[in-house]
Amino acid sequence: MTDAFVSFAVQKLGDFLIQQVSLRKNLRKEVDSLRNELLFMQSFIREAEQKQSGDQRVQQWVFEINSIANDAVAILESFSFEAGKGDDDRFVSRLKACACICRKEKKLYNVAEEIQSLKQRIMDISRKRETYGIINIDSTNAGEGPSNQVRTMRRTTSYVDEQDNIFVGLQDVVEKLLAQLLKAEPRRSVISIHGMGGLGKTTLARNLYNSPNIVSSFPTRAWICVSQEYNTMDLLKNIIKSIQGRTKGTLDFLERMTESDLEIYLRDLLKEGKYLVVVDDVWQREAWESLKRAFPDSKKGSRVIITTRKHDVAERADNRGFVHNLRFLSQKESWDLFCRKQLDVRAMVPEMVRIAKDMVEKCRGLPLAIVVLSGLLSHKRGLDQWQKVKDHFWQNIQDDSIQISYILSLSYNDLSATLKQCFLYFGVFPEDQEVDAEKIILLWMAEGLIPNGEERMEDVAEGFLNELIRRSLIQEVRSFWEKVTVCKVHDLLRDLAVQKAFDIKFFDIYDPKKHSISSLCIRHVIHGQGERYLSLDLSHLKLRSIMFFDPDFRNMHLTNFSSVFRHIYVLYLDIGGYVMTDVIGSLYYLKLLSLRGVCNIPSSISNLKNLKTLLVDDHGGFSRLPQKTVDLINLRHLVAPYSEPLKCINKLTSLQVLKGIRCDQWKDVDPVDLVNLRELSMHDITESYSLYNISSLKNLSTLRLLCYADESFPSLEFVNSCQKLQKLRLRGKIKKLPLFPSSITMMVLWKSKLREDPMPILGMLPNLRNLELEEAYEGKEITCSDNNFSQLEFLRLHRLEMLETWHLAPSAMPHIKGLDIKYCPHLYHIPKRMQDVGITPFYTCSVIVEYFRR
Repeated sequence: MTDAFVSFAVQKLGDFLIQQVSLRKNLRKEVDSLRNELLFMQSFIREAEQKQSGDQRVQQWVFEINSIANDAVAILESFSFEAGKGDDDRFVSRLKACACICRKEKKLYNVAEEIQSLKQRIMDISRKRETYGIINIDSTNAGEGPSNQVRTMRRTTSYVDEQDNIFVGLQDVVEKLLAQLLKAEPRRSVISIHGMGGLGKTTLARNLYNSPNIVSSFPTRAWICVSQEYNTMDLLKNIIKSIQGRTKGTLDFLERMTESDLEIYLRDLLKEGKYLVVVDDVWQREAWESLKRAFPDSKKGSRVIITTRKHDVAERADNRGFVHNLRFLSQKESWDLFCRKQLDVRAMVPEMVRIAKDMVEKCRGLPLAIVVLSGLLSHKRGLDQWQKVKDHFWQNIQDDSIQISYILSLSYNDLSATLKQCFLYFGVFPEDQEVDAEKIILLWMAEGLIPNGEERMEDVAEGFLNELIRRSLIQEVRSFWEKVTVCKVHDLLRDLAVQKAFDIKFFDIYDPKKHSISSLCIRHVIHGQGERYLSLDLSHLKLRSIMFFDPDFRNMHLTNFSSVFRHIYVLYLDIGGYVMTDVIGSLYYLKLLSLRGVCNIPSSISNLKNLKTLLVDDHGGFSRLPQKTVDLINLRHLVAPYSEPLKCINKLTSLQVLKGIRCDQWKDVDPVDLVNLRELSMHDITESYSLYNISSLKNLSTLRLLCYADESFPSLEFVNSCQKLQKLRLRGKIKKLPLFPSSITMMVLWKSKLREDPMPILGMLPNLRNLELEEAYEGKEITCSDNNFSQLEFLRLHRLEMLETWHLAPSAMPHIKGLDIKYCPHLYHIPKRMQDVGITPFYTCSVIVEYFRR
């Protein structure tokens, strides 16, 4: 993928030349020259990404180009915005014509001067490319390559106690996987072990591989390590050598073979017996695809174990295989592992134990980090030295061993430049903080990290987040309706993100102890003592983002915002409490404004014509959005529980997401102009209001409607007119189910208190994949007839307290994968076909059946 910043900058420069047709010839020439330079460098970046260069010189060089591209966009947007101000007031413009000419001349001069400065920086980094030998990009490193380094680390990062050969922690996992390997299933199957770097996937596979039960059950065993750089012929040869040995005759024989010959030879070698092959460290699906033809299925119970960091590799290795997502160690397991690796635990005085436990806790259950830490402390003597290690925890681990930083960096280096920036952005959030998935996506968009193309930016950004999760760099915390809603980053990966961000000046975090922050970064993050930060001299900065995470901050003086922070795109305030002043209206370039702990937003917010996202969380109260909020014509996301109606909300024609609106605020809205609205959440609905005007929202795909207290819904017949509706959540009493559009894929009915069986109506929906019923039905029987629920994959039945019988026709629910039954005290039996489905956690695309209060 071409670098996002450079692509975006090249596009902006081209648009600028088209729009600003009256530009002076010299300035037009400068802009065009800068665009051409970036286009030239863009081809180099594309080559670097295609060859996945791990050379840090190249990575630094690429990020410096990104910085120039980013600054170029900021300069042009500032000029365009300033030049366009006041165009609507023609009379005033004429009166001030002379003054405007003078100011415009000055702006033109400033733009030309700044572009000259950017071109000078390009010349500087071009010289760096020659000075530091960044001429040809070679995907292989001199000397010991990545694959050899990884193999070396495989030998040195074992978490198996050599004396008693017991896997430290996760013994339950060992037993579960042994059962999968040894079960009486004649079909050759694949067991995939998936998880982030350093979790112990290889160690677990090695423990299984050497288990006495496995050795006696599989006469033929082989082990290969694939890694990022692989050669299929070499892999096939290594498997054959692992089986036949490395005699000179075998080696000479293999050298004369083609890849096709090797594949046929290996198949013949394996097809007569029962075999186990471990394919370790698979990064691409193509690597497995290139090998699997050589593993025959002779119906003798053969097995293949794959270890990988990537979720899609694990999931797609075998559509009937077993996937295990390796968990982190518990706190007790972590401490046990640390103590096993210590040379003399008895020598630790109580204070040393306390320090060690603090550091082990920071490892957050990552075995590799615990082993490296234990090895480091084994060579430190005395309380003072241990305290020094704790004071500089991450740096000490890196200094002592390249293993932890290298192994974690492997996943980072495998990312495209765009995904690298998205990953680094997680470093701005405080340690251990869970991150709202929607919020991180909107921040990426506001920062210009998401390329603007034919596909919706929100969809592209969601794909990026899912990719980071699939690569085990980000952890999913919660999901709903097949979308991740909350995520987090492991502490050590966050440290990695912060460190790399500092190195390339992607952002900086205010240090209250030093009372300093980098003047070279365009993003400032404040995790505490925000008032002290504002006392710094910030007048010379060109900031793009300000993010305050400070619950004690209650007295923010924004008087200097209009001058110091006038060019910021993102203002993120997560603070203890603050009443905002009119100065917010001077931040003309804001694209995202996120407010938590802020109330009484001033009417000057209407000046923010570039604002695309307004997020307000007032700790459960009701914000006071000014009426002039409806003047924010470019607003795409409005998420705010506001207390007073916004008249003429239909002026917000760019709006895509509207959350927090009350029913009595919606009743007078004419939504016919809200042609882009895709998601609507409305609360405090009562039976006395009509919701019919929702049917005008022709592009609505997600709808959440919540009744007030125990109220009933008014007529819901309008829902059938929303022909693009896919996700529907209804909380409140429903007297009669309406007809639903066939487009519905996911539905939640909560506290519906239905008297009639809802299954006949819901079962006819041809695209319904996910259905949740909670306190939704008060009858004793449900019936799922033949051919009903043809696409349903997940069914959740909660608190159906009168339900006794479930009739399921043979052809109903043919694709069911997940079943979750809770608090149904009289449902003693479920259909036999449902009992045959495996039992694993429901919300990770699997199945669980639980009975309570029997």
